[in-house]
Amino acid sequence: MELVCPAGSLPALRAAVEAGANAVYTGFRDATNARHFAGLNFGERELERGIEHARARGCKVYLAINTYPGTAGWPRWRAAVDRAAGLGVDALIAADLGVLDYATERHPGLRLHLSVQASATNAEALDFHHRSFGIRRAVLPRVLSLQQVAQVAASAPVPVEVFGFGSLCIMVEGRCLLSSYATGQSPNTYGACSPAAHVRWEQQAGGLEARLNGHLIDRFAPGERAGYPTLCKGRFLVGGNAYHAFEEPTSLSSVDILADLQRAGVAAIKVEGRQRSPAYVAEATALLRAAIDACGSGSPAPTDAWQRRLGELAEGSQVTLGAYHRPWG
Repeated sequence: MELVCPAGSLPALRAAVEAGANAVYTGFRDATNARHFAGLNFGERELERGIEHARARGCKVYLAINTYPGTAGWPRWRAAVDRAAGLGVDALIAADLGVLDYATERHPGLRLHLSVQASATNAEALDFHHRSFGIRRAVLPRVLSLQQVAQVAASAPVPVEVFGFGSLCIMVEGRCLLSSYATGQSPNTYGACSPAAHVRWEQQAGGLEARLNGHLIDRFAPGERAGYPTLCKGRFLVGGNAYHAFEEPTSLSSVDILADLQRAGVAAIKVEGRQRSPAYVAEATALLRAAIDACGSGSPAPTDAWQRRLGELAEGSQVTLGAYHRPWG
């Protein structure tokens, strides 16, 4: 299985390449990609240097243009596709039908991967994208159980890629409107939930408060680790009790089921985290590299040790199999 790792910056790209990634995925420094955070992503010159570095070490570079252009945004998304093709990326990761159609018509030689943001959860949806746009791979949403992943992989017209490690949100990729409700900016169209310009940290008598556009998202006790205030990970007062009403901070880890994913015919494992540091990318990549190699060779996997270390990297210091383990799937 191919290991696809996050590269939110040139140092992160280099870290992933050196740690053993088969491919890295990147994005331009604008709203066309779904990690549009301040200080991240690539200009053309940086991406040229990143591609040169990766290629010299046998690593592929994918580029995500996986948000949805509004009526006024189309020229920017179209230009991003042209830049990606001109830079010679190994694949373009896209979700919007218009973007896929434009890329297919204008750049027929450009390899297309269907983004997780397209939320295609069945072989029929993948067949539509394959027939219409010639996609060569699809990233499956994180709502499928292991059994469902196997069913889709067995009947899909293209290889499938799944998430193997990284933070979880409420897992309705491409359809989250929570941030837009609070800030007017959606991850689907702006590229980031909880944009930094709307985030405020305030030290109060009861602890450190995190606010998003004035909305209280969480309150952290003295000494408690404080995460970035995304709405789906906030603690809210419901029925007199304050708790994670949508989802607890946690990270997906597939280490325990890598062999099952391999048997299911999964072609690639993706590590989430383009907003993470180069140090995080290096360690997560190295751990997944070792786990995939052990799985491929049939060697016993020291999963307990890997899980402990991955747990230290995980959001909220806890990991889960998420929907992969959903008993009712």
